Amino acid sequence: MASLIHSTLQPNTTPETNTAILEMETINRLPSKNKVVRTQLEDGVFLTWQDLCVTVSNKKSGTKSILQGLSGYARPGELLAIMGPSGCGKSTLLDALAGRLGSNIGQRGEILVNGRKQALAYGTSAYVTQDDTLMMTLTVREAVYYSAQLQLSDSMSKSEKKERAETTIKEMGLQDAVDTRIGGWGVKGLSGGQKRRVSICIEILTRPKLLFLDEPTSGLDSAASYYVMSRIAGLGQRDGIGRTIIASIHQPSSEVFQLFHNLCLLSSGRTVYFGPASAANEFFTLSGFPCPTQQNPSDHFLKTINKDFQQDVEQGLAGAMSTEEAIEILLSSYKLSERYKQVRKQVAEIYKQDHRELETKRSHASFLTQCSVLTRRSFVNMYRDLGYYWLRLAIYITLGLGLGTVYHNIGHSYASIQARGALLSFIASFLTFMAIGGFPSFVEDMKVFERERLNGHYGAAAFVISNTLSAVPYLILVSVIPGAIAYYLPELRKGHEYFLYFALVLFACMMLVESLMMIVASIVPNYLMGIITGAGIQGLMILVGGFFRLPNDLPKPLWKYPLHEIAFHKYAYQGMFKNEFEGEVYPNNKAGGAPIITGEEILRDLWQAEMGYSKWGDLAILLGMIAFYRLMFLGIIKANEKVKPMIKAFISMPPKQNTQVTVNPSSTPLYGEMM
Repeated sequence: MASLIHSTLQPNTTPETNTAILEMETINRLPSKNKVVRTQLEDGVFLTWQDLCVTVSNKKSGTKSILQGLSGYARPGELLAIMGPSGCGKSTLLDALAGRLGSNIGQRGEILVNGRKQALAYGTSAYVTQDDTLMMTLTVREAVYYSAQLQLSDSMSKSEKKERAETTIKEMGLQDAVDTRIGGWGVKGLSGGQKRRVSICIEILTRPKLLFLDEPTSGLDSAASYYVMSRIAGLGQRDGIGRTIIASIHQPSSEVFQLFHNLCLLSSGRTVYFGPASAANEFFTLSGFPCPTQQNPSDHFLKTINKDFQQDVEQGLAGAMSTEEAIEILLSSYKLSERYKQVRKQVAEIYKQDHRELETKRSHASFLTQCSVLTRRSFVNMYRDLGYYWLRLAIYITLGLGLGTVYHNIGHSYASIQARGALLSFIASFLTFMAIGGFPSFVEDMKVFERERLNGHYGAAAFVISNTLSAVPYLILVSVIPGAIAYYLPELRKGHEYFLYFALVLFACMMLVESLMMIVASIVPNYLMGIITGAGIQGLMILVGGFFRLPNDLPKPLWKYPLHEIAFHKYAYQGMFKNEFEGEVYPNNKAGGAPIITGEEILRDLWQAEMGYSKWGDLAILLGMIAFYRLMFLGIIKANEKVKPMIKAFISMPPKQNTQVTVNPSSTPLYGEMM
């Protein structure tokens, strides 16, 4: 570290830079017991990038450059702000540094951690997204505590995890809102600034040494923005950890701007300025664009380099010029400045230094702990979210009452055979069809899962298992209560064992529909398109299920084979029909026929059911389809995790000449040990 300081102390550096270097030298000369700051620097993360280029590939328009030859660094204990007008590449740079670029984006250049190409272990870095994707039904304390149980190792006791959660909440100034629900979707809850701080709380539970924040002040007023940013800036030197903080920010107030240590100013993917935020005003003045008195410096910077509106920019006493010309002048001034040379030297020196190696592995909570915590959290969320099951239960009860009264006292005549079949088919088709009503709530759960998965909190297998287990009690409830109404009012087959089978088939059908919608959600994330897609798939299954068109009458190509065979309605109809008619006898009104007709004849001749296996075989097939659908959902998620990074690595593969790309494991979530 000492050689780094001496080598950067050059005669041609600015007085401000030399002052900072001398301060670091002073720190090095402190007695070992007082070298707190030095320890924070040695234990922290130095992130450097040099000649970083990012391009996006498009079959129609070819390759488009987003970032062009950027170089810079971020140091422990400091807050680096990435600023620029909309579309300048702020979020792209942040994503590139965090390893979160999309699969169609190519990346070239060096991104090094502590001077070497290495992956960051889980818990070493964290990323706070622009959107606050949180469970709206949970309180602040619940959201943070559940997350602590998921992320922190089992070596910590529950009391220690709870203490960590409470401490983190206090660090972000949320102690007065701990019992307030997060809210959303028209439900009152936390303010925008408080939600942002909850998101930060969740990501700093593991005490990461490197923190990325994408637009942390987006949508907040000036007061809330300052409060959030002051808390973020304070994280740089807290708990004895010298955190490296990098935040993209659009238009900070003057008070927020003063919190920045370093500033990276971008325009159209190129660096206009990189260096101490306090020296940016001087750079613009020397370049011929002084900031007017009593004007916010950040407003002046952004106004000068924003070419969206092509306005004229005043240049000292020389009059006005176009924004394009102003940007070119600033770019040239920066490339020729001592500041640019100092950045290159600093990056080179960090590369040469022998930094302390980062942790290669930090343990999560165990898989069983994750499943248990996620099941409890999901159960609470389902209980409090009226749209998940309670509204559906009310609709099911209403439909059950409607069916019960329309088919009341259905009787045991020959005409009742057709009525019983129609009633059972309606229940298996349209009562279960309403299960798609919970799709919007599940999409919100998927958004939370995607955020937590990307940050490595847990894996897809834990999510699928916990969602399945937490839904079972509610699905039993919505199967038994409306099912009992629709079963006993029309006086279907007497005997509790027959109702039990009926309820099991109804439960299996509802879980199948939910499993189907989970698959749709993993492919079609937009909930409106997802509902349309899911409804269309179910409509086809109902059509070929075997009631509206008997199996032998279905056209064999496609409709009977394979659609009829893979439609779960086929086995639901057959199971319910066998449960209702097998072993029963009914009067036969057909002229010239036998006086009675058996249930087996009804199943074989009227409903064309497959009699080679019992009703329990149909139920077993339904349960097997549930397992298959859930495994398919898990497989799609896992495939997305594995395939996308492979595509990304192939597209962004750099040429052989001395170019490297570092990948943050949070961009390839579910690190090796996670299922």
